Amino acid sequence: MASRTGELLERLASGRIEIEGRLPGASNHTFLVRVDGGPLRAVYKPTAGEAPLWDFPDGSLAGREVAAHEVAAELGWPNIPPTVLRDGPFGPGAVQRYIDADPGQHFFTLREERLDAFRPVALFDAVVNNADRKGGHCLLGADGAIWLVDHGLCFHEEPKLRTVIWDFAGEPIPDALRGGLERMALDLQAERLRALLTDAEIEATVDRARRLLSEGRFPEPGPGRAVPWPPV
Repeated sequence: MASRTGELLERLASGRIEIEGRLPGASNHTFLVRVDGGPLRAVYKPTAGEAPLWDFPDGSLAGREVAAHEVAAELGWPNIPPTVLRDGPFGPGAVQRYIDADPGQHFFTLREERLDAFRPVALFDAVVNNADRKGGHCLLGADGAIWLVDHGLCFHEEPKLRTVIWDFAGEPIPDALRGGLERMALDLQAERLRALLTDAEIEATVDRARRLLSEGRFPEPGPGRAVPWPPV
């Protein structure tokens, strides 16, 4: 699996990308692209197409998308498609493997039968301080796996956790997930993140992992607004 991911990352980073079209419904410019004219498709989010935000630095969202993939790899969960930062037809941006997903499925349709699969997602969002976990960011892939996308609003130093997944609030963190937190808290591969985040943001991420380990429970909502809008 690791070698397969490495191969995909290399192809996404170095392959020629061709625009197939713009994806509708995105707040930032988001394009479906084909890599080297073959079957590999990806989502390209150029930095130049990012809408300005009052609470996140301009031009930083693409790097946060890549950092989310790096942290998920460090933790061992959840499933985030291979993502790289590279130049493209509209300048530098994030390029992420496209997930062939069922458009009718999202967190709210999946929670009844697959709620346990969202425990790692909820914990990951607490680690990276995800300010925008909508239900529609949880995809049911054609492979049957649940994939997570859209992580541009993560890693802020200030508490900003906004998510629709509060089902586990206050519950003990399972031992199966503590191992990933312990690895990251002890030895986060910060070198790979320094080109994507500030030192303060990296330090805050490690601090959140350590606090979760110390408290041993999923966080409760708050302070402030705890759910993104729209929820899907």
